[in-house]
Amino acid sequence: MSFSAAEDDSASEIHLPADIDWDMLDKSKFFFLGAALFSGVSGTLYPIVVLKTRQQVMLNGISCLKMASSIMRSEGFRGFYRGFGTSLMGTIPARALYMGALEVTKSNVGNITTGRLGLSEASASAIANAAAGLSAAMAAQLVWTPIDVVSQRLMVQGGGCNSTACTVGLQKYNGGIDAFRKIIYADGMRGLYRGFGISILTYAPSNAVWWASYSIAHRLIWGCVGCYFCKKDTSCNGGSVGYRPDGKTVVVVQGLSASMASGVSALVTMPLDTIKTRLQVLDGEDIAHGRPPTILQTVRNLLKEGGLGACYRGLGPRWASMSMSATTMITTYEFLKRLSTKNQESFAS
Repeated sequence: MSFSAAEDDSASEIHLPADIDWDMLDKSKFFFLGAALFSGVSGTLYPIVVLKTRQQVMLNGISCLKMASSIMRSEGFRGFYRGFGTSLMGTIPARALYMGALEVTKSNVGNITTGRLGLSEASASAIANAAAGLSAAMAAQLVWTPIDVVSQRLMVQGGGCNSTACTVGLQKYNGGIDAFRKIIYADGMRGLYRGFGISILTYAPSNAVWWASYSIAHRLIWGCVGCYFCKKDTSCNGGSVGYRPDGKTVVVVQGLSASMASGVSALVTMPLDTIKTRLQVLDGEDIAHGRPPTILQTVRNLLKEGGLGACYRGLGPRWASMSMSATTMITTYEFLKRLSTKNQESFAS
């Protein structure tokens, strides 16, 4: 099934490069190049994730600029990369699971919705993308949750988060291995999967909303672009030539669609992300009794601290991180797929 093939809207035709599905990919090249490319993306965006995580565990709201200034002043540039080594270790296998589940689900669901159910390409595309995002997020969380727990605890070490400005329950760790050891010693394997349920509830809908929104935004933007250029070019009106965008236009539309989808997804799932972060980072007020914080207790604490607004702390950095990550991810992902095709000559045109 093609999600970016030529579309026919208002008698205007847009000729886009054919989509590459799972069967066309050289799997070893796809996963190897993907690990390298997305590790670079993760490293570039990691400081924003650190800012978002620290904001979510603060008792009082603090702006991103003040937070960044505090980190730079007390910890230096290194403070923006606390826990990055641990995070990178999990990024590679998690991304491999994510990309594999995404492409397999998208291909299978796409064939079912168009072939057996007879849905239109637009509807089938949105459904297939939503299902693919859902299954990819669930698969990746098997690896990502333990890495998330450790890396987030390392992110909030030092600086302002060791002061009374931060929520109770933070412990001190000397690197990723020490954090793994202490968490397993205190809570067993269950400690590494703390917040797994809320992570699924956060990332699965978030990915489903993102991929469905991306599919819809992508088609809407191309429809507008096609109408605009075909009004300028009289040859489109005859339906014989149509509009054939260049590579830069394709990348711009992909990036804009990704940014719009990120805004929708961030707004819908931000409260769940804040609750998840606190469950994974904080040991709770009842740690002396061996009881980790519950979801209900975490929600009560957030509402007590700042009402509903407390659940949206870090929304700015999260939206920025999601937008930049998604824009980079989708353009890199499409580039990766074209690099990994079994017969690249057939897709050169």
